[in-house]
Amino acid sequence: MSLDLVYIESQLKQRLPYPYQWGKKQTDKWDNYTNFIYDFPSWEAVVEAMKATTEAYGLNKRELFNYAANRWFNFWSAMAVEQIFTEIDGVTPSLNHKDRLVDFNLRGIDFDHKTSVFPEAYKQTLYYAQHHHEDLLYWLYKNQSQQQRKHLENRLFIVTYAEDGEHWKLKAEISLLKQCIQKYVSTFDASTLEQLQLNNKTIYSDIIWAVK
Repeated sequence: MSLDLVYIESQLKQRLPYPYQWGKKQTDKWDNYTNFIYDFPSWEAVVEAMKATTEAYGLNKRELFNYAANRWFNFWSAMAVEQIFTEIDGVTPSLNHKDRLVDFNLRGIDFDHKTSVFPEAYKQTLYYAQHHHEDLLYWLYKNQSQQQRKHLENRLFIVTYAEDGEHWKLKAEISLLKQCIQKYVSTFDASTLEQLQLNNKTIYSDIIWAVK
């Protein structure tokens, strides 16, 4: 499936006027309630699906909206980012689309990718993090979600940081993310990857910064 990245960006930005609140921890039960988010890149269509699901299961409207809107926003941003990577020369998409540990191969190395907001709970400054990638990477692996995407394998993190503190909104800035990713890949050097020691094995990881 090839995405229209301009369209996806326009749809993601329709999510931005609403506060980014989960309201509850992510669970398999609520993931099942909201798995319709995978079917609709359109914001208007996914809102209609939210309404139908709320009525069908007698769920709290606000809780369902927050949960589904956040999952939808993160999923379609991630799909756009993955396509950005795989459209670049030297990057090969994973042949097994069900392999959640590998999204693509970059110059001979398999990677998963994840876009993460600069974590509020990470008690260091942006300047410190940009000059100590290893420290932030260990923090990100240690504090990742306990749900389906949790793993300790090679991963490239796209970390968003907005000067106004609304880091999450940069996940909708697909054109900005594309510029940052293309720049990173154009100068990629495997020897500069951070080598993390986790679970008695070496993991290769790095951070691509998206700062605005």
